This record gives sequence, C-alpha cells and structure tokens, in this order.
Amino acid sequence: MTALPPLAARPAVLDFLRTRRSRPAKTLRAPGPDRAALEPLLEIALRVPDHGKLEPWRLIVLEGAALDRLADLTAARAEALGLDPDKAAKARAMFADAPVMVAVVAAPVDSPKIPPEEQVLSAGAVCQNLTTAALAAGWGANWLSGWMALDRPWLTDGLALDAHEWVAGLIVLGTETATPPDRPRPDPAAKIAWIDA
Repeated sequence: MTALPPLAARPAVLDFLRTRRSRPAKTLRAPGPDRAALEPLLEIALRVPDHGKLEPWRLIVLEGAALDRLADLTAARAEALGLDPDKAAKARAMFADAPVMVAVVAAPVDSPKIPPEEQVLSAGAVCQNLTTAALAAGWGANWLSGWMALDRPWLTDGLALDAHEWVAGLIVLGTETATPPDRPRPDPAAKIAWIDA
C-alpha cells in the first residue's frame, strides 16, 4: 500500500482554534446571520464524527416569532415548575433577546453496534462545529442549554420533539456588541497524562 503525502498544515486554522472563545449570548444582538449566511455554517455543523453513519441529530433554526413564542413558553413553564423568578427571567431572555438560535436536537437511533453515549457525543460535536464555524465566519456565537433542554413539556410544546429526543444545545448567533476578556483556561499539566508503557 502506497503511503499518502502528509496533509498540509493550516497554521491560520490552528491560530484561530488556539484563541477561539464563545461570546456571551447576552452581548449578541441583531442582525444575526440570514439564511444565505447560515446555510453553509449548518452544513459545516453536520460534518462531525458519526460512527455507523446514524445521523443521531437534527437542527431546528429559530427566528422571529418562533423565538418570541419560546420565550413565552419558557416563562409559563418556569412558573409551572416554581422556579426562582431570577432564573425564570434569565431563561426567558435567552429566547427573547436572541437574534437567531439553532436548536441542536439529539435524536438517538436504536443500534445494536453504536451505543447511545457515542451518539450523544456526536450531537455535542454538531454544537461545537456550529459554534466554531459561526465564530470563524465573524458572527458572535454561544452554546447554551438550560433546564428547557430536558423539560419534556417544553420540548413537546415548544419544538414538537419526539419522546426520545432532547436538546443537546441552543446555539445563539448574532452580532457581537462587546469583546469579552478571555477566561482562565485549564492547566494542561493538570489535565493531560502521557502514557508510553
């Protein structure tokens, strides 16, 4: 078997990944990406590891009236659950203030070979790919979740998800209004082990 030449290095990509950081959702404002700008980012989002080619995820783009509806539903569910008013207001604002949001739905597939944990990780990779692609395209982006992501009435009434589906991430996309300072990063020495025997 003939060896292939090594892949070309992409230093600009490595520099971007070395310094990337999400933008706080509360600092993102309109305009968000329109359909023409968003479609290529969604295609990039779906280029993730997917053992067995199960595609155990799907995307729902939320804009305009859909975000207003979800803000109201979130407030109603928070009241029904007896949540702290500050927590309820913060959850409602996630939708009311978002220019554009993409719900990454984890949709596990029954498989004798691929465990559900791998499928969940694949859905998480979709969230990361979309967030990173949006940042690389010049948009502000933030991957959120919250109690709504697992609240069955919210998932059913808000997104019409099937009983086995849930939200892996709510990706907020918009125009950055403030550049946040970088946050402390993990110490590689504390998180990386090298084993050679």
